[in-house]
Amino acid sequence: MLMQLKRTGCPSFWICAALMLLAGCAGIQPEKRHSPAELAAYKVENFIAPIASAAGEAAARAEALEKIRFALAQSPSTANSKISQWAGSANVDIKVPDALGAVALFNTEQDAGRRLVLAALADFERDIKQPSIEYQRAVIAAAYMLYPQESAVPLRRLLDQLATPREFAMAAYTLLKVNSSAESRMDLRATLVRRFPEWAIEPRLSALEHVLTTDTITELAQRPPLADLLAAPLRKLGPSLPVIYSFQRKDRQRFGLAMVRGPDGQFVRHADGSYFNIPHLAMALTNLPGTITNGNTPQGLFTIVGAGTATNKWIGPTPYLHSKIPLEATVAEFEHAELIQVPEAWTEARYESFLPASWRGYKPFKEAFLAGLAGRDDMLLHGTTINSDYYRGATFYPGTPSAGCLVAMESWSKADGTLQKSDQLSLAKAFTASGVDQGYLVVVELDDRPLPVTLADVMPDVIAAEAQRR
Repeated sequence: MLMQLKRTGCPSFWICAALMLLAGCAGIQPEKRHSPAELAAYKVENFIAPIASAAGEAAARAEALEKIRFALAQSPSTANSKISQWAGSANVDIKVPDALGAVALFNTEQDAGRRLVLAALADFERDIKQPSIEYQRAVIAAAYMLYPQESAVPLRRLLDQLATPREFAMAAYTLLKVNSSAESRMDLRATLVRRFPEWAIEPRLSALEHVLTTDTITELAQRPPLADLLAAPLRKLGPSLPVIYSFQRKDRQRFGLAMVRGPDGQFVRHADGSYFNIPHLAMALTNLPGTITNGNTPQGLFTIVGAGTATNKWIGPTPYLHSKIPLEATVAEFEHAELIQVPEAWTEARYESFLPASWRGYKPFKEAFLAGLAGRDDMLLHGTTINSDYYRGATFYPGTPSAGCLVAMESWSKADGTLQKSDQLSLAKAFTASGVDQGYLVVVELDDRPLPVTLADVMPDVIAAEAQRR
């Protein structure tokens, strides 16, 4: 059972290479935008996803298995663990990532994926310049996600050859996953500094260095008061806007919890007076850190700029909420203000200016800003058509991971793919209940407890924040 389980622009690694195989947010093009009035009127039965029907799912899984078989059949690695004859061709850059995407999404054929990854790593050692960067990324991501123990030795030898910050960081995180001792951390940092003398100005490498040199659990215990963040205006100019808060554990392999604060500063409630809340998964299939493309949703502040429909069949037709991080959104777009005179440039101080004073110096909450510097985008709030049974037994079951987005649970008819229940639609309705579809998203890690987030975890701070805004 797979237990360890967006784009800097297409093509990305296997999530873009296998675009219709993986639940990625990459490559999304809006077909339609949805007004608050339309969202309010929608019912679950208005949405149908053929891929979620039994027949649609079976066809997609059969196609995925064929991609795995094709990659194994085409690659010389099947016979002699070498793929050098294949490297540099369209086959190696597309077929192997396709196959690894299928292995990960459907949680199947683990041995086949292992053979492909280990053969590729062996070939990298012979000539790291031969395969494309995107192909390197596909293989190293799969090594981190599925085969860290088996990949550790060749990846350590490769660390001095990897020339790009993203792939170096991914390899280092894989090694850290296998051995997090002080000696291992010192060794990895020494290699980082030697290979990239200007690491401090590269967002992925500065984030890696922070992890290597910081007790992140102690740092998390020093998190500023949550109530300050829940009461903060967030918008600097003009009237308040609605805010979605997605509360998460540091271990993203647990369900988080989403709530909505209305423009009046009070959290949205049901008709019976109880607080609106839904389970929310902010875990990527790779489970890589948030500054890495297709890694987990980064912690921090996002802006929301309306709702749309995705073309990715694994996301489905339920309207997504369009969230953006700094740099992906301009300062004016982030502020929801008309651009006046000279456009403002993004700086760390500009990002901090949206936050309450107590949170401005808290480094973990700047992950979204670093992710923007690293080129991440298309991290949406969306539903899912994926059969969660692929991950039965995982700590996040019955959730389905994404490519770095925030996923709300949905259920679909196996007969014809008609939507039956949708937390995503409920979230979109709650966010736009005031008639406004512009606002903010806050992704915040509470602690490192190995449990799903519950309403009880945040209620004292929610009540305190509401009292501040009255």
